Amino acid sequence: MKYLSDILDGLAFTELQGSADMEISAIVFDSRKVEPNCLFVAVKGTQVDGHDYIEQAISMGAVAVICEELPAHVTGEVDFFMVADSSIALGIVAANFYDNPSSKLKLVGVTGTNGKTTIATLLYKLFYDLGYKCGLLSTVENQINGQVVTATHTTPDPVVLNMLLAEMVEKGCDYCFMEVSSHAVVQHRIEGLKFTGAIFSNLTHDHLDYHKTFDSYRDAKKAFFDYLPKNAFALTNADDKNGMVMLQNTIAHKKSYGMKNMADYRAKIIENQFSGLFLNIDGEEVWFKLVGTFNAYNLLAVYSAAMLLEQDKAKVLVSLSKLTGARGRFDYVIAANGTIGIVDYAHSPDAVQNILSTVHDVRKGKEKVITVLGCGGDRDKTKRPIMARVACEWSDKVIFTSDNPRSEDPAQIIKDMEEGVDPAFKRHTMSIVDRREAIKVAVNLAQPGDIVVIAGKGHEKYQEIKGVRTHFDDKEELMAIFDQMK
Repeated sequence: MKYLSDILDGLAFTELQGSADMEISAIVFDSRKVEPNCLFVAVKGTQVDGHDYIEQAISMGAVAVICEELPAHVTGEVDFFMVADSSIALGIVAANFYDNPSSKLKLVGVTGTNGKTTIATLLYKLFYDLGYKCGLLSTVENQINGQVVTATHTTPDPVVLNMLLAEMVEKGCDYCFMEVSSHAVVQHRIEGLKFTGAIFSNLTHDHLDYHKTFDSYRDAKKAFFDYLPKNAFALTNADDKNGMVMLQNTIAHKKSYGMKNMADYRAKIIENQFSGLFLNIDGEEVWFKLVGTFNAYNLLAVYSAAMLLEQDKAKVLVSLSKLTGARGRFDYVIAANGTIGIVDYAHSPDAVQNILSTVHDVRKGKEKVITVLGCGGDRDKTKRPIMARVACEWSDKVIFTSDNPRSEDPAQIIKDMEEGVDPAFKRHTMSIVDRREAIKVAVNLAQPGDIVVIAGKGHEKYQEIKGVRTHFDDKEELMAIFDQMK
């Protein structure tokens, strides 16, 4: 229980009705989770407006309400606190309720279209290996000093986020590394948090179903850097055309990394093959287990952040050389006959090109590349034909299939993808709605040594069709087929 007056610290009110002299059991913004003596925050979401559930929340035991406008009819003795934006207020009160845990450890956020999960995961593994207690908040999973906590969103809601950070503090964590999505910035899920640093990976076509324009998407990423305090660091990719845009208005300590343009931290690829990357990184030549140019950037970002967090250079490079990436990111297995299968989360045009261009760079000879590709339903439709076109340009054979069709007709999603295929590539494509069958066909088409790339779902262990999630794991499917080939 916390006193409401303490929970409301830092909020600006447009109107007050009542007193803050009471104890609160919980912060709730979902009326279905209301409990006696809680504070209900009415948030206007993209699908539901919490203001429509204020009376229901009160009837279930809420004793105080934060809202942007009063309901028409109110019964019972309840205190109301009006604010200009209740989503901002939610972040602040959630942080206060859990005693502002982000100020009690070093919180580093990673944003960008691609690479967020790998960079955050590598930072977590690196600092854990260096002997620190630390936490991870990522798309794949959350971890608290080695204990896995299931992840449901790239960036959790403010209440869950602060609860997890508080648990990290309680368990003695020194650091937390987290992905910061553009949705989380726009929806103020990071409001009230105190960041030690921010890292920008890159910016490409994605999430335009939500942000509508590329400029709005870019500005959402940039807003995270604008939000940083003066004593934080702002680390950006100097080789991305939007990299320096991120630093334009931030008051944080500005630093950059890159392999082409002038930057504070630099690297050069010496060798790139399936066995790993040989890099000259900040003047030192080191072998790394990760593969591909995109991972060279991820490793450089992690190294740069570690230097800004005042870690020993030699220890960092030795530790990084031993680490593997995040699950479902260029995650490959080799069949008994030498066929290589790669599972990757690539679900944007640039990510598909990254993974396939990497395969092109590291393959030894004339091995054929067979790509299985789907696009998610109820998401940005404009990228579907672009992803299909990119896959065709970089593959010998492409099989279009279902990803997570959600409420959409999977056959229609595939038709949207096919519109991007140049007539010259048509004979190298086929469409199989059933994803399991598509993977099986791709492997059966492969000759010994060929490379099968399964893109789109990566770490996900489900497929969502018409609102129902059923177990489905690309890597499990791939390995089961490989086992049958022994």
